[in-house]
Amino acid sequence: MSGVSLENACPDVRDEPDGILRLEIHGDVTGDRARAILGALRRLAESGREVLVLADARHTGAIPPSVRKVVTEEVRSARIDAVAILGAGFSLRVILTLLAKGVQLLTGRSYPQQFFGTEAEARAWLLAQRDALRARRGSVP
Repeated sequence: MSGVSLENACPDVRDEPDGILRLEIHGDVTGDRARAILGALRRLAESGREVLVLADARHTGAIPPSVRKVVTEEVRSARIDAVAILGAGFSLRVILTLLAKGVQLLTGRSYPQQFFGTEAEARAWLLAQRDALRARRGSVP
């Protein structure tokens, strides 16, 4: 653990024992909520750790255009290493795919994102992404 705590910082993001960050939003996404989430992820990235997000979208509501703009602006200054999205419906998949492509175009950084039907598949993919990042950096787990 890096010493950066999510406790009370952002109730939508939870640090799991395996180093995966679980993002779970119930209801519609607001601009303030998006800023809080991305701020928490930014602080973790600045601490030097991998930012691996398991986004549980099963209870996520609408992401209005104004919030998509906030996300695009905020994520430009945040490093997110990989996002596994669980349970997203068709319209949310389209929105999240477009957001990821936009962020990648604006930042020039890779933005690995995948959709999954089960949490086990999502976690396995995120842990494989972590192993690949560590191998590229030459660090040990």
